[in-house]
Amino acid sequence: MGVLRYGLLRMNEVPWRSSYYPSVSCLITCYSEGEAVQQTIRSLSRQLYPGRIQIVPIIDGAAANKETYSAALSMKDEVDRLPNRVLKVVPKWQRGGRVSALNTGMNFADGEIIMALDGDTSFDNDMVERATRHFENPTVGCVAGCLRVRNVRASLVTRLQAIEYFFSIQAAKTGLSAFGLVNNISGAFGVFRRSVLELIGGWDAGTAEDLDITLRVKNYLGRYHCFRIVFDPEAMGFTHVPDTFRDFFKQRLRWDGDLSFMYFRKHWRTFSPRLVGWKNFIALLWTGLLFQVVMPVVVVIYTAYLFIAYPLGVVAGTMALVYLFYLAAMVILFLVFVLLLSERPRQDLLLVFWLPLVPIFAFANRIHGAFSALWEIFGLGHQDTNMAPWWVTKKSKF
Repeated sequence: MGVLRYGLLRMNEVPWRSSYYPSVSCLITCYSEGEAVQQTIRSLSRQLYPGRIQIVPIIDGAAANKETYSAALSMKDEVDRLPNRVLKVVPKWQRGGRVSALNTGMNFADGEIIMALDGDTSFDNDMVERATRHFENPTVGCVAGCLRVRNVRASLVTRLQAIEYFFSIQAAKTGLSAFGLVNNISGAFGVFRRSVLELIGGWDAGTAEDLDITLRVKNYLGRYHCFRIVFDPEAMGFTHVPDTFRDFFKQRLRWDGDLSFMYFRKHWRTFSPRLVGWKNFIALLWTGLLFQVVMPVVVVIYTAYLFIAYPLGVVAGTMALVYLFYLAAMVILFLVFVLLLSERPRQDLLLVFWLPLVPIFAFANRIHGAFSALWEIFGLGHQDTNMAPWWVTKKSKF
């Protein structure tokens, strides 16, 4: 319903842009990207945006990542030649993790709008213009940017992730945003009004800093009803995803486990209508807790029950029926979403040939999600993270 609403508004939209072009600071967290960070810096410096853009790559652990540091420094002359573009490379010689890098970057940022970006993410050249237009409305505090897979042709798993990103980010967040229910501001592409970051005290130590900062912003929504988080499917970024199944499931072990950590340990008090308002409270229960944490466990229990209680023929028939239903619904939604949302319809339609594998991929991901939730609950998986070194996580209160 939200996507249909967006599509109707987009079709009747009159092309217009006011003269509001706030200054922007782009905080780029870098660790071991090497020369790939140059693509990120170049895509930001070449934005079709008349306002000032300050580009701040923060090189975490610069003493051990001299290649990334040198690659960022080598872009200075190229950026400084462009009008209204400034490059400020910040070396953090001691590694402190992603959160430490972002909070360090805030000390050097001078823009009215702050963008938190990954060093392996590049952007369409109208991204800044698309993202900043929303802040002309004083009630908008944060904008979640849209992410696509940059290395989509690298392997089978990157193609499946490209479809997943299209459904779970571009389509799902468009729908959620239509009702003011954006579930997460991506860590690779988040845009914030500076005053909002100062209000909540910046990023907090620990893992899953993107969901953490989203929930801390939402803790104000129940009291300040004019305060909004929006998603813009036209503000487009491209990120590098794992290109092997081993690396993919390793990444999701952290992502899915972090959900349980956030909901059950760190932010259980957030599940309060007084803090987040009733509609966000219901959305957190439905799309967050039940859909992302509880459902994978239910799927595993139900599948095991099928094999125990019924003959193999009944099990095979039931799972085939579920597969066909899931595939049919997904093909219909995919075509509708491409029609209403896609800015690259020909490229997206090429992925239709891989759709028959997506229900199997999703099922495997649900089983893995159940394991990740249990690993967090019983093994404290959030403490085993590559987002920060052990000497940082050890001192964290979580």
